[in-house]
Amino acid sequence: MLIDAFPAGPLAANCYVAAPGPDAGCVVVDPGQDAAADLDRVLAEHRLRPEAVLLTHGHFDHVWSAAEVADRHGVPAYVHPADRGLLTDPVRGLDPALASQLSALLGGAEPREPRELRELEAGPLHLAGMEIGVEHAPGHTPGSVVFALPGGDAGPETLFTGDLLFAGSIGRTDFPGGDHAEILRSLERVCLRRPDTAEVLPGHGPGTTVGRERAANPFLRDIAAR
Repeated sequence: MLIDAFPAGPLAANCYVAAPGPDAGCVVVDPGQDAAADLDRVLAEHRLRPEAVLLTHGHFDHVWSAAEVADRHGVPAYVHPADRGLLTDPVRGLDPALASQLSALLGGAEPREPRELRELEAGPLHLAGMEIGVEHAPGHTPGSVVFALPGGDAGPETLFTGDLLFAGSIGRTDFPGGDHAEILRSLERVCLRRPDTAEVLPGHGPGTTVGRERAANPFLRDIAAR
């Protein structure tokens, strides 16, 4: 398995590229603001061909380049239906302070949907020669999802958690659509039931593992202690 990543935009949202290996099809997870140039570098380095864009949730810092990337490569983008509206109306998912700064952050560009946008459904996706699990994990936003690459002989399971789980913390729930009780339920169901070896690739910051977070993340410790 080949996974490469880079932070995109002023809010440093992690954009991931996953493929079975070099010289292959790939999926692009969360291409945020100004992601296209770094993405082109990663694709050229590993000789990869995008087959889909996957969005963990609809906040602008994770989806801003989704239409540009998907349309330029002629591939579909996938988003949970509960977050689809955020792609064209990002202010809906922000608090007033951040909403007031949005125009400055985005330089006046108009948000839009990719030409081919598919709503995520229950069950795995079969893309670029990979089976990718999809688990609805609301709380940060109503349509947050976790994408899972199964483990096996090649290594542990890999989770693209978006803004559900970070190294040492969890996603904020004070934005419109956030729900603290809901995110705790999602963390318990989606993350804590997995083995310690499962790798966590979050939407911001460094990667971690379920075991490391189970032991050291105060939010997960509190859930486990209930």
